[in-house]
Amino acid sequence: MIEMAFAVIRVRGHINIKKDIEDTMTFLRLNRVNHCVVIPQNDVNKGMLQKAKDFITWGEVSDEMLAKMIRSRGRLSGDKEIDDAYIAENTPYESVEAFAKSVAADEVKYSDLKDVKPVFRLHPPRQGYEGVKRTFTTGGALGYRGEKINALIERML
Repeated sequence: MIEMAFAVIRVRGHINIKKDIEDTMTFLRLNRVNHCVVIPQNDVNKGMLQKAKDFITWGEVSDEMLAKMIRSRGRLSGDKEIDDAYIAENTPYESVEAFAKSVAADEVKYSDLKDVKPVFRLHPPRQGYEGVKRTFTTGGALGYRGEKINALIERML
């Protein structure tokens, strides 16, 4: 199986959350609701996702959706947008699409980009979350949702 990067979105706030789960969220850089991070798929990250599964949703992000997310919501320090010129100047890739493809394929980390803010601040999803207290498999918004994360991100851009 080809390794893909995970997009992880915080769905619930910090009220009534255990200290160790809050610490895990801090490690994942998910400090606010509707924040999204892109992390590599490895055992350490899978363990953290499993620990925080009652407060987040995650899945394999497609390279097209990641490129769209970098263009519309990706930010550099100073709140500057990321464009092809910046990517070509600071990475071996010539466009946002090529960079997003390698991030989604787990070849480079998004946070390795110079001066980038590693968190995407997304809008709340259009038509809202499915339900923030149930797992995705039972009709809610929490936990692992596989490729369907792309549809959720689309609603949040």
